[in-house]
Amino acid sequence: MAFDKLFSPIKIRGLELKNRVVFPAMGTKMPTDDKFVTKQIIDYHVARVEGGCGLNFTEVCSVYAPASPKKFLSIAEDKYIPGLKQLTDAIHKEGGKAGVQLWLGGLAVASDPEAMLIIPSDMPVQGTEYTMPGASLETIKESVKAFGEAAKRAVEAGFDTIEFHAAHNYVPHSFLSPYFNRRNDEYGGSLKNRARFSIECIKAIRENIPEDMPLFMRVDAQDDYLDGGLTIEDIIEFCKLAKDTGVDILDVSRGNFSSAAIKYEVPPIDLPRGFNVDNAAKIKKETGMPTVAVGRINDPTQAEEILENDKADMVVMGRAQLADPEFCNKARDGKVETIVKCVGCNQGCYDGFVSTDMPFITCMRNPALGREAEYTLVKAETPKKVLIAGGGVAGLEAAMTLKRRGHNPIICEAADSLGGQFVLAGAAPRKEEMKEAAIAMGRQAIEAGIEVKLNTPITTELIEELNPDEVIIAIGAAPMSLNIPGGDLPMVTNSHDVLSGKVQVTGNVVVIGGGLVGLEVAEYLHGNVDEITVVEMLDRVAKDLGQLRNICVMENLYAFGIKTLTNAKCVEIKENAVVIERDGNIEEISCDSVVVAIGARSRNFDDLSKYCQEKNIPCHVVGDAVRARRALNAVAEANDTARRI
Repeated sequence: MAFDKLFSPIKIRGLELKNRVVFPAMGTKMPTDDKFVTKQIIDYHVARVEGGCGLNFTEVCSVYAPASPKKFLSIAEDKYIPGLKQLTDAIHKEGGKAGVQLWLGGLAVASDPEAMLIIPSDMPVQGTEYTMPGASLETIKESVKAFGEAAKRAVEAGFDTIEFHAAHNYVPHSFLSPYFNRRNDEYGGSLKNRARFSIECIKAIRENIPEDMPLFMRVDAQDDYLDGGLTIEDIIEFCKLAKDTGVDILDVSRGNFSSAAIKYEVPPIDLPRGFNVDNAAKIKKETGMPTVAVGRINDPTQAEEILENDKADMVVMGRAQLADPEFCNKARDGKVETIVKCVGCNQGCYDGFVSTDMPFITCMRNPALGREAEYTLVKAETPKKVLIAGGGVAGLEAAMTLKRRGHNPIICEAADSLGGQFVLAGAAPRKEEMKEAAIAMGRQAIEAGIEVKLNTPITTELIEELNPDEVIIAIGAAPMSLNIPGGDLPMVTNSHDVLSGKVQVTGNVVVIGGGLVGLEVAEYLHGNVDEITVVEMLDRVAKDLGQLRNICVMENLYAFGIKTLTNAKCVEIKENAVVIERDGNIEEISCDSVVVAIGARSRNFDDLSKYCQEKNIPCHVVGDAVRARRALNAVAEANDTARRI
């Protein structure tokens, strides 16, 4: 497929873009504590420009100094201009175009205790007697002025365009939404009054940029999970006002961080691909304005269809380009099969952003994210034969990296196919893309010329026969069994055998273990068994899920009527019941089948490591073979190991 529309130029005012792909604003934690651009950010953007992207936007960039949080970019003072100019110069040098997203974060800046929180109306702080005051008229006027001054700095810093962020519960959206705005002055009440703050900001921006510079605006298509919030009809009317004030193109997003609707901001695999596209199409039609479609667009064919069907004029492909910075070049050159696709796991991009353990975002599918300069592949001085035990995602990642460096990897996989646990994970509801990604990864390895031996478990004899220079153990982990009375009864099985289809369960089912796998088994069985109860010994289920996947999975459990029991320890299994200890009491849950999903334990490879040690063969262990963890860790470890050989 040629993707003619996707890679056709588009002109907005005086800005001509070479294609319709936008790399959007995404939080990275890459700026300095005092909000300056870093070389890391520049390398991160340049990699996507070199990869063929048409337009790169900065992550949110604070416009008002008192409300500028640490570790986010700022354009609130002149001192930030030189660093931002370095960023735009680097983007321009590689043939790209640069946009800055002007941002006033409201409650979102609470990550920095020193940052000023600006909200439209008084808000009681839950659990305290304190009420956070709504913005004064003086603060409103200062904020409007700050947008104008930031726009002026953006021009000086060499940006080609500006995006005004009026979505996601930030200050402009909070003023616009009747859910948050309960003012009774000229900034509250009617839609026109609630829109006044945004319109004044747009006017201030427009007055400080050249006539031929286009102005983007990010909007929410509607308010989700907010009673009495904005409808799409409200947004359409607001966008018409914005158009008259000087906005040229609408970036149609969705979500807010005050409710479960945060799942729409960084949509996980649980949400359908392109779930928000029809909203962009409706707003485009009703306003007559060009739009940018956003939301789980991770495939060039999907993007081309959106544009061909005139549902939008451009497409945001953010995480798609986190996973593969060469996404655009590969699609344009007809090498679609080589694209490394985002699967919406959220492990590195969103969970990594909110985690205090990760210094900056990363990507399960691309461990080089945020390390673009450091992770430039270096060809091996002396090519080596490297035997890789295991063809799951860790083994495949190691093999692909080794091959690109000029080594000769050989994958030996005990099963009859590649992909390992990732293929199994794809059997769970809404996770088909993970299975597809694992299968594609295996196909890419074979097409890269990597030798693969299926149905070949690794043994000391095989190591002796192949005589490798080094060995990587990536044999993964096996499901743990329940060592209690009745744990070996015929009606007891494990999560892997259920998800793989090896075992069919019927009747009333008890799933022991309320982590990710246990809950996925429960969802997988819904509709095919009579009743499902999940038993978890911790104080809540889904503890090992990231925030956004957690929201989606828990909503489905509730909708399906799947019961969950927490603080419940399974102490015995009988032929027709599971015995649990809960709050010091012994209870029985009647059932016909039991599925154990209490985790996995690394497979034993002592004989292999001992043999390698005796023969002085360097032996590396990666992924779940070290200990069972998330795929993010396994892939990163495999990539790092392959870079060091």
